[in-house]
Amino acid sequence: NEVRQQGEYECLNRDVIIGFGSWEFDPMDLKNPFPNNEGAVHLWQGDEDGFVPVLLQNYIAKKLPWIQYHEIRGAGHMFVCDNNFVDAIMRALLLGKKPTNLSVV
Repeated sequence: NEVRQQGEYECLNRDVIIGFGSWEFDPMDLKNPFPNNEGAVHLWQGDEDGFVPVLLQNYIAKKLPWIQYHEIRGAGHMFVCDNNFVDAIMRALLLGKKPTNLSVV
């Protein structure tokens, strides 16, 4: 609920501003923040996302191999607002349990 406290429109508006705005750095120049494997970076992407193309996230994950990419079938941009997705992702991140109720590519 906190993610959407200013409304879904405002949440999506901010995502568009970030996604299509001018950044002060090139994300492809990012270095692995965990070079000794003391942590991990996970990227979760819904395959029906109408704002962030799946091809873009695939490209980033291939160029930055230290990112663990998870593509969720049938999920759109706002999948983080669905408690079923959030619970499964949190269990995966905190407990190391593979999501059983998500269709992850």
